[in-house]
Amino acid sequence: MNYLIGTDVGTSGAKSVLMDTDGNLVAQSLVEYDVLTPKNLWAEQWAQVWLDGAKQTIKQVIEKSKVNASDIKGIGISALYGGAGVPVDSEGKEVRPTLIWMDRRAEKQVQWIKNNIDLDHLSNITGNDVVDPYYGYTKILWIKDNEPENWQRIKEFLPPDTFIVKSLTGVTAVNHSAAGNIGGIYDINQNAWSDEMLDALGIPHTMMPDNLVTGNDIAGYITAETANELGLTPGVPVIVGGVDVGAANVGMGVLEPGRYVAAIGTSMNAALVSEKPIKNKGLIVWPYPYNSQDLNYNFSGSATAGGITKWFRDNFAQLEVAEQKNGGVNAYVALGKEAENIPAGSDGLVVLPYFMGERAPVWNSDAKGLLFGLSLSHSKAHIYHAFQEAVAYALRHSIELTNENLGDYIVIAGGVTNSRDWVQMFADVTGYAVRTPLEDAEANLGDVILAGLATNTLSLNQVKGWQVLGEKVTPNKKNHETYNKYFKLYKKLYTDLKDDMSLLTEINK
Repeated sequence: MNYLIGTDVGTSGAKSVLMDTDGNLVAQSLVEYDVLTPKNLWAEQWAQVWLDGAKQTIKQVIEKSKVNASDIKGIGISALYGGAGVPVDSEGKEVRPTLIWMDRRAEKQVQWIKNNIDLDHLSNITGNDVVDPYYGYTKILWIKDNEPENWQRIKEFLPPDTFIVKSLTGVTAVNHSAAGNIGGIYDINQNAWSDEMLDALGIPHTMMPDNLVTGNDIAGYITAETANELGLTPGVPVIVGGVDVGAANVGMGVLEPGRYVAAIGTSMNAALVSEKPIKNKGLIVWPYPYNSQDLNYNFSGSATAGGITKWFRDNFAQLEVAEQKNGGVNAYVALGKEAENIPAGSDGLVVLPYFMGERAPVWNSDAKGLLFGLSLSHSKAHIYHAFQEAVAYALRHSIELTNENLGDYIVIAGGVTNSRDWVQMFADVTGYAVRTPLEDAEANLGDVILAGLATNTLSLNQVKGWQVLGEKVTPNKKNHETYNKYFKLYKKLYTDLKDDMSLLTEINK
């Protein structure tokens, strides 16, 4: 039997899985880590932490599986959206922590771009209609403007998956999806860096690696040193899978255009895969990791999704966390159990989930989190339920922005699918039937599939035959009618308070 490894390096942890070519999960491993937030709305991480996590989990799945190293035919690696990318010097060492997708510090650079760049032309080239600190090119300009000594040391910016693959193979290769997600310097029409926009923005061309590949291309091969360290055979092919949410879509069987998938982890990425980029709707657009020249990934989504329930758990569920540490049930499971009998609408509570500003669909760094409607009759369970509803409202908002025919069901993946009640809530709020993956390893599965296709260990027909999604969860009509009213209020609250949110930002400077 042949085997493949899929490694996803996410914002909160690195996870690897080892699977056989029949699609069976043989072993998995997870290592968790934290995000550095030195200032309000700043978010950065050291790439060495990602690399250590990737190596540790790869080594562990090999040891757990007890398979022969010679039977491992490929490794796929995807990673979080690394914003600016890992800034490395001429020796390949990190110059500073990476400004990741969550970081919102580049507001002045956004304003400079709006004042100095033809935005319609920028949109035509890149496919992205909005200039926002989310995009990596704005973060690159922030480093240039604020850290001149670091800027002088930086040779190039490497997306996180590229940094890891280079460490394992010695080869620098950038997936088109990671390049496109940097924003303003990638030409979505030509599938290449835009020399014109690099010049206009004052970013040296040499800082952008020129080896652009798709996830179904072999990027490099495991070196003898890495093989010895991890328990592999030298020369194992490695693919660079790009941004993990794209790889997650591949893992859910999306190899053709037309399917809507929401990957909900720390953040939410709700996307439609299409043949042509969907422009002029405020979506984030980049090439799909698989067949990048022919497919595009068009997404909207919250900067904080599962992140707000984690925040709630960490700050208000000390009892549940303590019980979990003492061998009790998972704290999230306990919170969900407490909230399972709370009705749709949480008895009059509405939460706005803008705890780190917000990207699409509102595109506002000043957006703030809000808990509206509190009374003495509300309990912790009500509030947790309202936090869950906020993530579902955000998904519905994203669906409305896409404004496309989404078929007879949508797919939802990520940690939220561990809660059957939460999945039902997504169906009730959106009005769409929902299907979820059978295994909690979407990006990892996508990495396995890409590695298999790149190495010819898997065929397209084999992959299409894998059963990766469960049965449909259909909406409760009565709850959907209730949520229609609450969703209208959800959007109105943001509109009414938008100016006050900006005022609060000014006061808090």
